[in-house]
Amino acid sequence: MKKIVTLIVILFTCFCYLSFTGDENKSVAIPSNPQTIGDAEKGYQYLITGDYLKSGFPITMFSMIIGKDTNNYLQRQGLNKNISHEFTALKAPNGEMIVTANCLRCHGQVFENKLYVGLGNSMADFSDSKEVATAASNAIALLSMMGGKSFNAAKDFLNATQTIGPYIKTEVRGVNAADRLTAILAAHRDPVTLQWSDKALLSVPDEVIPTDVPAWWLLKKKNAMFYNGFGRGDFAKFLMGSSLLTMKDSAEASEVYSHFSDVLAYIYSLQPPKYPGSIDEALAANGKALFGKNCARCHGTYGDDGKYPNLLIPASIIGTDSALYNSNYSSPQFVDWFNKSWFTQGDKKAQLIPFKGYIAPPLDGIWITAPYLHNGSVPTLEGVLNSDSRPQYWSRDFVKPLYDFDAVGWKHTILEKETKGAYNTTLKGYGNHGHFFGDAFSDKERKAVIEYLKTL
Repeated sequence: MKKIVTLIVILFTCFCYLSFTGDENKSVAIPSNPQTIGDAEKGYQYLITGDYLKSGFPITMFSMIIGKDTNNYLQRQGLNKNISHEFTALKAPNGEMIVTANCLRCHGQVFENKLYVGLGNSMADFSDSKEVATAASNAIALLSMMGGKSFNAAKDFLNATQTIGPYIKTEVRGVNAADRLTAILAAHRDPVTLQWSDKALLSVPDEVIPTDVPAWWLLKKKNAMFYNGFGRGDFAKFLMGSSLLTMKDSAEASEVYSHFSDVLAYIYSLQPPKYPGSIDEALAANGKALFGKNCARCHGTYGDDGKYPNLLIPASIIGTDSALYNSNYSSPQFVDWFNKSWFTQGDKKAQLIPFKGYIAPPLDGIWITAPYLHNGSVPTLEGVLNSDSRPQYWSRDFVKPLYDFDAVGWKHTILEKETKGAYNTTLKGYGNHGHFFGDAFSDKERKAVIEYLKTL
């Protein structure tokens, strides 16, 4: 039973999937997309207490299985005081008190005993989702025997869980199955009414392609969302996409959407955390000069007069693992589903404009965002700037994670061969190749650039 409650954590994730267009050999500047910005404080409260998921576990059952969490990182009151920051206790539409997931499971991480809201969670575990689907079926059977309000409040979540669970298993812990989850949710929903269908309405590809979760504080600089920059138009509609997990219909979608300009305002208010250690200012100054000559064209400049170019870098230049931007090329029906769906209706539209490559992201707060590259395949910044040092097989401690403030990233163990549960860069979608630009630096220059990156 604990497995199915864990899936509330696993399944709540960002709305994302991919296809193809564009010039294969030229960088492309993404045009600006003006956004509607609401009230940041209202957005924060909705984020941590709101009912954007309206189905979940009866609170009594959740309390018996999970128990209390006394950290209260969010300083919430009432029933939420003793519930993990990854969950929210709220009243379901039928009046039943439930506990369901919130955005911070994927977009919040505890780092050295402090919760950083907006930091992509590199500790999530999608690697046992098939077992969770079985647990969901068992939970449905149990709650259906109990009947009444408890079952009605939980059934939408449990039904989606047992449908989706078998199809989102990743090879290792620490990567995210966002694209796969979104594709399956789309396959089971009418694009206009958003009503659920137990039978898939679209075919679903077999592969699960992993992603890392980008930091939220980067979004205010970006003209497009997601790693390949194909999320254009209204960011609020993309941000609310995960509510498809339990959504009844488009009327409910409109109600949830009405809060997300506030959520976007809160996300825009986030600032990257300062590097907590000492910084060699002279070395960082040298690194800044090197960065300006070699890296700023794609990743931008920083400080009061900093500028971010919003460049899409084609696959022929970046050379990183292609599986993510290719993941739906063989199934363009998912992009077609979105571009004909409720999300494109009204004055404020969201649209997918795919690209064969990846956006060069802003690097604010990069020191805390390990592991690196779009699939989390490189454990340290040292490895990003020195491809020869990237391990083919590696593992890290998820129970007592340790950070390497010298190489900047997770302390890890390099393995000689494929090992169950370890990161395996030979698998499709898990490759650590590409982004070879740092290889031209000398060791001294590389150290200087890393020192500068600590200041961002």
